[in-house]
Amino acid sequence: MAKIKKIIAREILDSRGYPTVESIVELSDSAIGVSSVPSGLSVGRHEATELRDNDPKRYLGRGVLKCLENILNVLAPRLIGKEASLQKQLDEEMIAADSTPDKTKLGANSILSLSCAIAKAQALSQKIPLYQYIATLLGANTHEFNIPTPMFNILNGGKHGGGNIDFQEFMVVPPKANAYSKNLKTGVEIYYALKEVIQNRSAVPLVGDEGGYAPLLYANSDALKLLEDAVGKAGYKLGLDVFFSLDIAASDIKKGSAYKIKDKPVALDANDLLDFYISLNEQYHLLSLEDPFSEDDWDHWKNITAQLGKDTLIVADDLISTNKNRLQKAIENKACNAVVIKPNQVGTITEAVDTVKAANSGGIKVVVSHRSGETNDDFIADFAVGVNADYVKFGAPARGERVAKYNRLLEIEHELS
Repeated sequence: MAKIKKIIAREILDSRGYPTVESIVELSDSAIGVSSVPSGLSVGRHEATELRDNDPKRYLGRGVLKCLENILNVLAPRLIGKEASLQKQLDEEMIAADSTPDKTKLGANSILSLSCAIAKAQALSQKIPLYQYIATLLGANTHEFNIPTPMFNILNGGKHGGGNIDFQEFMVVPPKANAYSKNLKTGVEIYYALKEVIQNRSAVPLVGDEGGYAPLLYANSDALKLLEDAVGKAGYKLGLDVFFSLDIAASDIKKGSAYKIKDKPVALDANDLLDFYISLNEQYHLLSLEDPFSEDDWDHWKNITAQLGKDTLIVADDLISTNKNRLQKAIENKACNAVVIKPNQVGTITEAVDTVKAANSGGIKVVVSHRSGETNDDFIADFAVGVNADYVKFGAPARGERVAKYNRLLEIEHELS
């Protein structure tokens, strides 16, 4: 068994040009794992803490030198010399070193960079694919793997689109029955077509944080009409070849006790907003609806799941924040039927895997997701395959930090075939 021999951490830039943490873990058998941490812009209040320097003279306070100090002075001394195969124990050691409920002391970004780098190094040491190593952490059958279905966020709104439109993500999703490479082709061709549709409307095809287009629109329904036109222009049929999914990010559109969207002249209470979702669903037969209400509005989450959950995935992101305890509460209350898994929301691979286990036990669909501020690290693609996720969200099929994940899934598909 190989032991952790050396740990190096450095500050690099993510896809928005913000600093982030990259960790390098070397084992005694020379296996090396390198991992860099993504960062969210639309951040739920229940996420683990992302530590920043808050020094206004440096990167406008976004530097992560404190994280590097924590890795060098606190975490590395606890990990060096330990068996790299003991992922759960090593993650728990880092959690104990932080000793706060949400990793405020050392930063989830410090801890996750090491957790992922250890996993990568150990997979290399064992001479197995990373997705197979992740599957062993889940306790899954390591001989059967599937590629999750991609949810292509080809039109960005909300915080990811500079406030051009209210809803955060407008996604096209091919059928699960198709091969991944065919689904990738579908998503890319509709993405091409969407640019033409936007240009034909005399609009500028601006690009948002996740690579999707971010045109200035008058209403969220206008965005869906653009997608509908793009699907047809690309030669596909909505409801047969591709389906629509929405990420509302409702906590961001809530103003006081009401929700404000461009489609309505007055603010809506939660019941009125639910009626709006029902009408959208009747028109477009949505595959999924993510974060339809704010992150602590349990009653309306239960209500929408009861009303729409039979035919539509009600996907919880901010409500759960990859927190196993919150997911168990959601399962008990029937507040969702699908959950987003983002390792940086919780801070270690072990905790993210434990939340997937809880989802599997509760009959909840799993959507593994990137963040809006990404790096070229493709760890999340292997993670999604390893935990047998139902869907993945990597953004639009454009920009290097997104394409790295889609291409890694192509590589895995080839390996599995």
